[in-house]
Amino acid sequence: MDAMRVTYLEEANDLLSNLERALLALETNSNDKSYIEEVFRVMHTLKGNSSMFGLPLIAEFVHDLETIYDKIRVGEMALSKDLLDCTFLCLDHLKIIIHDSDLNNQINRDNHENLIHQITDFINQKKSDDTSKNSENIQPSLKTFHITFEPQPTIFENGTNPLFLLAEIASMGKSQAIPHFKSISKLTDYSVDSCFTYWDIYLETEKTDKDIMDVFVFVEDCSKIEITELPGINLLNNTTFTDLISKNQYQDLKTDKEEITSLATSLLTEVKPETAKQEVAVKTTEKTEIVAKGKKEKTISSIRVSSDKLDELMNLVSELVTTQAGLSLFVANNKIAELELITENVEKLSRRLRDTAFGMTLVPINNMFGRFQRMVRDVSGVLGKEIEFITEGGETELDKTIIETLTDPLMHILRNSLDHGVEKGEERIAKGKPASGKVILKAFYSGVFVYIQITDDGKGIDVEAVRAKAISKGIIKATDYLSEKEVFDLIFYPGFSTAQKVTDVSGRGVGMDVVKRNITDLKGSIIVDSKINEGTTLTIKLPLTLSIIDGLLVSIDSVNYIIPLSVITKCFSVNNKDMIGSFNNLIVLDEEQVPFIHLREEFGYNSLAAGQSQMIVVNNGERKVGISVDNIIGEYQAVVKPLGKYYKKQDFVSGASILGDGTIALVLDTNKVIDLYTQNTQKEEKSWQLN
Repeated sequence: MDAMRVTYLEEANDLLSNLERALLALETNSNDKSYIEEVFRVMHTLKGNSSMFGLPLIAEFVHDLETIYDKIRVGEMALSKDLLDCTFLCLDHLKIIIHDSDLNNQINRDNHENLIHQITDFINQKKSDDTSKNSENIQPSLKTFHITFEPQPTIFENGTNPLFLLAEIASMGKSQAIPHFKSISKLTDYSVDSCFTYWDIYLETEKTDKDIMDVFVFVEDCSKIEITELPGINLLNNTTFTDLISKNQYQDLKTDKEEITSLATSLLTEVKPETAKQEVAVKTTEKTEIVAKGKKEKTISSIRVSSDKLDELMNLVSELVTTQAGLSLFVANNKIAELELITENVEKLSRRLRDTAFGMTLVPINNMFGRFQRMVRDVSGVLGKEIEFITEGGETELDKTIIETLTDPLMHILRNSLDHGVEKGEERIAKGKPASGKVILKAFYSGVFVYIQITDDGKGIDVEAVRAKAISKGIIKATDYLSEKEVFDLIFYPGFSTAQKVTDVSGRGVGMDVVKRNITDLKGSIIVDSKINEGTTLTIKLPLTLSIIDGLLVSIDSVNYIIPLSVITKCFSVNNKDMIGSFNNLIVLDEEQVPFIHLREEFGYNSLAAGQSQMIVVNNGERKVGISVDNIIGEYQAVVKPLGKYYKKQDFVSGASILGDGTIALVLDTNKVIDLYTQNTQKEEKSWQLN
């Protein structure tokens, strides 16, 4: 695929996403004209892009659709549900045919013709209404414009073909384009990639000067464009006028506007007696309105960058951070004063570069929310449920890699909420609830984590039903005691479902296990909270990024580990005898009893420990837990690399990092370490009770 085609697809996808958001907003705020303007603007831009890239089938399709919304915005047509449904179908069709612009696929071709018929019916319906009401009063309001279109020589570099713009102008009415060729003084100034042609265009149309200017919206920065309304009509049928405007064609001569305006005025005087009875608005002054002039100064606030280049940038930054760590270690070992200063500066720069590069990979979650709004609209319609979908915190940003992986799990959770969570209207009314259900998708920051919550006000999860289903499937025993949280976690068991029947939307028990696995792969966690007849909330906790973290480098028996700084609250030096002699692995720190895990013991190190250890207190949900290590080496920027397949099941290790001396440090997931320790302890206690 050539670069221009890729650019078109990227821009078209963005525009279609914007169009979908605007249509969804318009559906719930049909009286808000700003949304109608937004829909029209996006359609117009998409049409212009498609025309500019030589995709006439798409451009014509969008043009017809745009015509309808143009009539709505000027009050000539009313918005209806049927029209919105048709527009959504057209939107889905456009998402497909931007990849099949010649309609080679028969299904796309049939769908295209069917939608064009529907669009035409809407337009004809409007025309029929107009004809019945105003057929005797409508008078044409033609105007004649002179347009100067002088592209810069570099216009071809951005993929613009000026002839497509001339064709679009010609479609507005009767036109005549007079080409001129710029003189080239030296042969060396000539280039086959440069444009040396400019045009005088004469257009007789019902359109306004703003409509004409819209044609040039993408080239106004690289072209001189002037639009002047001429007095008189039917000028292009007058041989005196056409002879005058044609005399300088193909020459590098500027048009004398005063001469043309004067001639048009004199022709108006001549034809005035014959047209006196016609109520046609004609300007008789020589006032010239220049709508737009040449080049405008604009501030470029953002540019489009390939995601592959961002990935490459992050990889290079990761390598730089690793190399910088090696440099710091070398300086520390060799005590070279001059090099120490340079190393400090390199460290500062690499940290700033890391933060900047990391910021460039963050994407607002709102980009993902748009597709969910459409899905909720469609699925609720299929299920016959009235559901209000609310999104909050769309400005929250996440690593683009996380967002790409997160879309499917969120989609699955939402479909479950719609199908099994929110009740139908009559059932809700019988429970004393509003007939309309509510689903809230919310994102927010907390520390260095991002939380995403999906909340519905539906029937909730029946703990006893889940437990009974788990027993019947042999997942748990009838004698097993599970807390409410552990029962809720059973819904993530593969193949588990309490749904009475399978629907097209959900209910096969396939998916929630994949949801949890995907979130776990992102180093995240998911918590379920539910109350019968009040609703369910699923909370997903995710790290901001997966690639580089600020960690605390520690060691146990000369083996290095990294603990993320984000989970650490405080560090203490403790005597080993206090840990060994403690009751229930509790130790007093800052006059507070804190449970702890002796990592040296848990990891099975048999070497003799020193007299003192370091106790690192970390957050584990709403409680604090101590983790003991032999030594704290210091803070460390860790470039986290994934572990190989042989370590895939060791989920208490979230990755590994290469240190400055080339050795490996494992990055610990402290929550998983604590969970694993708790599970092992409970198993030992049960085994002890049975014996």
